[in-house]
Amino acid sequence: MVGLISTLILIPLIGVLALFTVPARNARPIALLFNALAAFDALLLWHHFDIHALGVQLIERHAWIPAIGAEYLVGVDGLSLLLVLLTSLIIPFAFLAQRMDRGFCALMLIIQSALYGTFTAQNFVLWFLFYEMSLIPAFLLIKIWGGDNRDRAATKFFLYTFLGSVAMLLGFLGIYLARGSFDFATLASLGKNGLLTGKLAWLAFAGIFLGLAVKVPLFPFHTWLPGAYESAPTGVSMVLTGVLSKMGLYGFVRLLLPLFPNEIKTIGPWLLALAICSIVFAPLAAWAQSDLKRMVAYLSVNHLGYCMLGLFAIAASSTGAAIDTQAALSGVFIQMFNHGITAAALFYLVGLLEQRRGLRGLGDFGGLMQRTPILCGWMSVAMFSSLGLPGLNGFIGEFLIFKGSFAITASFTAIAVIGLLVTAIVFMRAMQTLFSGPLAESCTAFPDLLPREKIAIIPVTLLMFAIGLAPQFMFNIFNTTVVQMARLFS
Repeated sequence: MVGLISTLILIPLIGVLALFTVPARNARPIALLFNALAAFDALLLWHHFDIHALGVQLIERHAWIPAIGAEYLVGVDGLSLLLVLLTSLIIPFAFLAQRMDRGFCALMLIIQSALYGTFTAQNFVLWFLFYEMSLIPAFLLIKIWGGDNRDRAATKFFLYTFLGSVAMLLGFLGIYLARGSFDFATLASLGKNGLLTGKLAWLAFAGIFLGLAVKVPLFPFHTWLPGAYESAPTGVSMVLTGVLSKMGLYGFVRLLLPLFPNEIKTIGPWLLALAICSIVFAPLAAWAQSDLKRMVAYLSVNHLGYCMLGLFAIAASSTGAAIDTQAALSGVFIQMFNHGITAAALFYLVGLLEQRRGLRGLGDFGGLMQRTPILCGWMSVAMFSSLGLPGLNGFIGEFLIFKGSFAITASFTAIAVIGLLVTAIVFMRAMQTLFSGPLAESCTAFPDLLPREKIAIIPVTLLMFAIGLAPQFMFNIFNTTVVQMARLFS
């Protein structure tokens, strides 16, 4: 019998088949229909999920490759469910962002299925197949439908991600040869006392770390990101930053931290230094950009750096109180969701400006508040959310991460505050340049938000207010998972 999770994974793939049975002009409506079905299934998962129960729920287990002990094993805990819901929100948002032909829609649906599989798989073989399943569609979307420099950007994206995946695969093969298991729960139970020993442990750790650091991306493995985000179509940029980057963060939480706690403690200060570099250097790079898309891309690295700060602070220290560990971990989880919707909204709004002007440089606009007050208003909400204004969703995650991390590692967290300051300067400069001053002559014929654009952006920005003002409905999803993981790291 096919369960809710398997159905969720299959719905987008069935949608791919359906696309080639209808006229090409109906591709996007059909894709949105299957997005709606997948979202309904995700809501059913949420409905059947017991927020008070420990461990993985709604498990589906079937024999698959007995020779290596690999099963078809899927299930969800609080973090998995949170990211399934994020995927179900961002993918249709991306479909509404631009016109898409049949091939474009099919590749996006394949990525959606891969994301669902990645966030629910419970052993490495299955997880790795879904993880890699997103690589070729993303490469093709940038390569075929991207803008200027798309060939270079797509090739760089593919090479970085593929080489990182090879390193990760070699690391897990070493673990399997030593321990004879691919099961996440089994390996995590062995991790606290040392999953591997000697040089093999460090080689496996390095391979898995490299693969995940490229995917997040973490400084200095982020150099593929600005070009890929800049060249990708608007909808693809939204998916890359909104959910594909969360595959790397999810891997750190699910794989690296539970399996190699001793190695992380040993090199903890160096890992924290990399997180600080992501937090501080990325907004400085954004400050130097004149291209709006590259600016948002670098700020995405900055916000993902907050998540890495929280994770490394928890894993690298054995002195943190349980309440601080739980605060930091809760902040990381909610920040993953918040960054997904906020960064996707910013890329969408930059895409609207580019559609109207044909360009997206800061100097190509001016005085937009006089001509497009509604667009400027909702764009301001997304920007304030990204810089962590109280009352919006971005504040919740950043506050909890800094609260927990400061109690655990005050020195590194204090340096990270510089990133908050520079991010605020970047956004204030952008808002002043875009919205204020005399109306640029090239912007005099701009239309304000159209009805179909309001349908896309307003629900997402209202969700930013909902999470910022009353976030408990989100915390209820993963509170039990946070408590359980905090015990693992203690």
